Amino acid sequence: MAKHTITLIPGDGIGPEVCDSARAVLAAAGVDIAWEVVEAGADVAEKHGGNPLPASVLDSVRRNKVALKGPIGTPIGKGFKSANVQLRQALQMFANLRPVKSLPGVSTPFTAAPVGKGGAPGGGAVDLVIVRENTEGMYTGIEHTIIPGVTQAIKVVTAEASTRICEFAFEYAEKMGYPRVTVVHKANIMKITDGLFLECGRAAARRHPRLEMVEMIVDACAMNMVRNPNRLGVIVTLNLYGDILSDLAAGLVGGLGIVPGANIGKDAAVFEAVHGSAPDIAGRGVANPTALIQSAVMMLDHLEEHEAARRIERALRDVYEKGTARTGDLGGKSTNKEFTDAIVAALA
Repeated sequence: MAKHTITLIPGDGIGPEVCDSARAVLAAAGVDIAWEVVEAGADVAEKHGGNPLPASVLDSVRRNKVALKGPIGTPIGKGFKSANVQLRQALQMFANLRPVKSLPGVSTPFTAAPVGKGGAPGGGAVDLVIVRENTEGMYTGIEHTIIPGVTQAIKVVTAEASTRICEFAFEYAEKMGYPRVTVVHKANIMKITDGLFLECGRAAARRHPRLEMVEMIVDACAMNMVRNPNRLGVIVTLNLYGDILSDLAAGLVGGLGIVPGANIGKDAAVFEAVHGSAPDIAGRGVANPTALIQSAVMMLDHLEEHEAARRIERALRDVYEKGTARTGDLGGKSTNKEFTDAIVAALA
């Protein structure tokens, strides 16, 4: 097993707590990691002229290529630019990857889909993946006031970025055994921007003839995700749609405290929990670390530490299936430490 130097960004609120849990689980799995800890977030911004993402953070990720990140808060209406968006754009991490899978013993509002990848209707668990374009669309931040009372935001869609993200999604589907890629758009209304994205999806499909491609309007995708999410397989879509659909998908499997996430580019990858910093429960020792632990599993696969990744995955599912420990967000009474200790024990 190789030794890895990895950037750790604890973040705000419950971020340091869930990061400590993930580190403990990785250590128990025997993964040899030297952590380079750097600070980012709303608290750090006060020390850096309003910038929640100091240059030292970017330098560390560029140097180490891989980072594990806790949630970072962005104060609303206070002039802060999101550190999460800055991080993705500065490091050109063009793909936001969010696998969404049910955990055993976690009650969900959904029972109509089969276990497996992109199957037909039946009973069982959710298994889908959302691949979201990360660098442009409505999140470029280009907006202005035309005249008082009239504002405008500019949506940027390029062939280069659309081709890159669609190719990533099709390659991921092939690698992970999903038979179908669903290209989600709104080209019926935004014929030029979303039309370009759709054409890039079609071109990617021609390069991967073994996979089925489905074209789906975003509102229809939202409905199908609730009715039968597994028919969607791997979803690839633009920035804003992917942001919204990711949270909808998380609601099918127990909430944002469950699902992992990653931002991946050519030269850097940051693995993170997709939930917020939850300042209302910070420091109370009750935060659920599942999302970040599952993100760490994704990170291990990225580092080709597959054996350790599967061991942690099995231990986590074992804890959920047996009900050994469960945090309050999922109806249990376990503390963060008790839940983490249960996973470490399952690994042993």
